[in-house]
This record gives sequence, structure tokens and C-alpha cells, in this order.
Amino acid sequence: MRPRVTMVLAVVAVLVGGGMLVPAAYAKLSGGDGLSSLGGVGAGAEQVPAPTPSAPPPPTLADAPVSVNFKGQFFSWALMDRKTGRISGAKNMNATNSTESMIKAWIVSDYLHQLGDKPLSAQRRQQVVTAIRDSNDNAAESLYNAGRRRLVLDRMIKTCKLTDTKLEATSAKWAYTRMSPRDAVRMGTCIGDGRAAGPKWTNFVLGEMTKVRGGVADQKSVTVQGGRWGIIDGLPATVKAQGPVSIKNGFTMLWADGQWHVNCLAITDDWTLSVMMRYPQKNGLAYGSKVCASVATQLVTPQPGAALKVPQQPVGKL
Repeated sequence: MRPRVTMVLAVVAVLVGGGMLVPAAYAKLSGGDGLSSLGGVGAGAEQVPAPTPSAPPPPTLADAPVSVNFKGQFFSWALMDRKTGRISGAKNMNATNSTESMIKAWIVSDYLHQLGDKPLSAQRRQQVVTAIRDSNDNAAESLYNAGRRRLVLDRMIKTCKLTDTKLEATSAKWAYTRMSPRDAVRMGTCIGDGRAAGPKWTNFVLGEMTKVRGGVADQKSVTVQGGRWGIIDGLPATVKAQGPVSIKNGFTMLWADGQWHVNCLAITDDWTLSVMMRYPQKNGLAYGSKVCASVATQLVTPQPGAALKVPQQPVGKL
């Protein structure tokens, strides 16, 4: 009987010894007491860092519902995403308004494109600068004549692939060119991407468009007209800080119909926005400026805090 007893004792010893070695092995591998390797809660447990939250995208302008209690004859807007080329806007964004001074941005660009590598004279430089910064009518007319008038507008339609634009029938007066908001953002993008002024002059034109000066009360004459208002006023600082915003507004109270014809255009690297309208003389130019600003603010995405949101008061009562 002794050999059998000895064998049983040996098996028991092996089993007991193995059971005791297992925790020890775990403890050795984990560098702790064994408990940390099983439950992950011991002093030697590996700490997994919490995921870093991703930063929200920078605010920009994107298609969104726009609500304006507009009091007037005509109102529309269009926005182009310059990364995709997609145009969104009001249902009537193909309807037209007279361009007024908004088209001076094209007249200047076209003149410089035709000039090419030739030097820009001091006189012409002054005309370019004042046509943009002060919306100087005489300077714009001189540049328009130098570009052979109607040919300037023909090149605009062809180069920017405009579909709704119509020229004034008798002598192609630039101010009376009929343009839709969606054509206006096509023209603006044409200026922004270099097709309008060409590689040598594009940055110069866009830079001048950031230096437009004067408010709605600064219409002193046809040579000095305040034009820094509208879309630029509706953009939060977080959007303006991302890069230059180039603007050119068009604005005339036409006695022929007793209406303000107001157009706002803004160009950035990411988007181009145009707002166009006609409304009664009694409302004044400040009314149109506030409409343009309101549209721009409503298109900001993601929307900023309540302090920057458009007031609930209808634009028609501003």
C-alpha cells in the first residue's frame, strides 16, 4: 500500500504547488500584487488617458434659413461656397437688380487684366484706388472707357459664365447692368480667384476692396461715397479674423422709380456673398445696410452666442 499512498501525496503536492504558483506568476508579470492584472484597479494598473475633445470647426458662412421682414419692391441673396462652387440662396436668386457701383470691382479688375505686365501710371492707379475705396463714379467711367465700354461687360459675362445678366440697351451704361445675386457671387468669385484681374493684379484689387471707406452718411458727391457697411457689419470677429474680407457695395436712389437700389458684395477665400434689393426712398440707405448685415449674420455657422445673433426685431422696423 505504501507506493500508492506515496503517489497520491505526490499528485496533491503538484496540484497545490501549481495553484500557488499561478498568482505569483501573474504578480510577477504585472509588476504588482496580481490583483491589478485581473481587475485593473490595483496600484499598478495602467492609466488610459481620456480622449482629447476635438476643437469645433471655425465659424464660416454656409447655407441656412434667412428670415427678413423686408419692406420693399425686391429682395434676394446668394452665397457661393468657394471650395465646392455650390451656390445657395433665396428662391428668386436668379432675379435681377441694377448693379450700380457694385460692378466697379469688375471694371477695375478688367482694366488691370488688359494692362497686363505694362506699368500702371500714377493717374490710372489713382483712378483704380478711388473707384474702389470711394466708389468714385468719374474714375470708374474713365477706366470703363479705356476698356472700350460694352466689351468690358461682354468679357465679364463670358469669363465668369454669367447666365442672368443683361446690359443696358442704348449705350451699355455700367450702372444699369441688370444682374442677379447668383451672377453677382459668380462675378465676385471671378475676382477672387484671379480670372478677372489676372495673376499680377488680383491681390492688389482684393486688397483695395478691404480698404473701402466711409459710412452710409458719407455720400458727399459722385466722387466720394461712403461704402464700408452692410455684410461686413454682420460678420462676427471670429469670421473676420480668419482672413481679409473684400467688399464692394452698389447704392443709388433712382428718381426714375423712387427706389433705393442697393447691392452688397463680399469675397473671402471660403465664400462669396451677395445681397440685392430695391425699396422706397423714405427708408434711407441705412435700411439697406442693415438688411445686408442681417443676412450675413444669419448665415454664420455654427451660430455664435446669443449676443451676436440677429435681433428678433424685424428688419422692416429697424
